[in-house]
Amino acid sequence: MEVGASATLPGLLFTTANLHLKSGLAEGFVGYRLINCDKASLSLFAGARYSYMAGDLSIFNNGDARLAILRRLLGLRNKLDFSGSIDWVDPVIGARGKVRVWRAISLYAEGDVGGFDANSDSAFEVHRQGRTLVKTPVSSSDWSYQVQGGVEFQVTRWMWAQVGWRYLKYDFVHGGFTNKTELNGPFIQGGVNF
Repeated sequence: MEVGASATLPGLLFTTANLHLKSGLAEGFVGYRLINCDKASLSLFAGARYSYMAGDLSIFNNGDARLAILRRLLGLRNKLDFSGSIDWVDPVIGARGKVRVWRAISLYAEGDVGGFDANSDSAFEVHRQGRTLVKTPVSSSDWSYQVQGGVEFQVTRWMWAQVGWRYLKYDFVHGGFTNKTELNGPFIQGGVNF
């Protein structure tokens, strides 16, 4: 997912800002089917969720020639650019239930929880102390959960497609980066059963 916006900033030093955010995720799971009937199934699964976030922020000069001296005194350039990215992998466990309603069409619901502060112990900053690099622990947390449900179409014996609604919440803090987002909306996805 990519989001971008521009805004006019009233002020003496800058007037325009552009912000672009990118986000992506990938999941992989292995599961065990506890109940496997003709009409219904219940599975437990475990796996991993890879998450990626990046952002670019540009703030531009307002073009007012009278303020060039003020910007120079404050040490501000005509254009300020900031960018960064971070990625992480969360362990995930969950459950999935499915009820067949007609031939190859089923209704399903799924939920998972992940993170478990697995990445929090590895958060640190590196700084130089004399000629030595020193690692200092920083506060962090790592949790996520997801619920989804919808209609599943069994395309072949091994392939399926789903249409539904998903809600995914992140609570990830790592050093100076904070991601407390909620993603919510319709989706279409496909998969393969082994």
